Amino acid sequence: MDQHQQRCGGPSAPMPATSEIKSIADSLKIDVEQKLNRTFDVFVVVTYKTQVVAGTNYLLKIHCGKDEYLHVKVYEMLPHAGSVRSVTSATDGHSLDDTF
Repeated sequence: MDQHQQRCGGPSAPMPATSEIKSIADSLKIDVEQKLNRTFDVFVVVTYKTQVVAGTNYLLKIHCGKDEYLHVKVYEMLPHAGSVRSVTSATDGHSLDDTF
């Protein structure tokens, strides 16, 4: 299995953030800030995983300043349901080396 393949139902291996993933995160930044009850001057996705469910989960590791990182889960509905994205969880206080 190569590093970007994923097991059926399981998350992929971590991958460097792409412009598409960065765009997804940027579009949901306000939702993450509301969920964590704080604002971020720095908000840069560094790595991500995907998980195919009845839609797609995006598991994002986001640098938010100094040595702090966020772990954010975004769910995207299937195309026939409108491909709507929403933040399903967000936790702060992580380091670059924390697994997500």
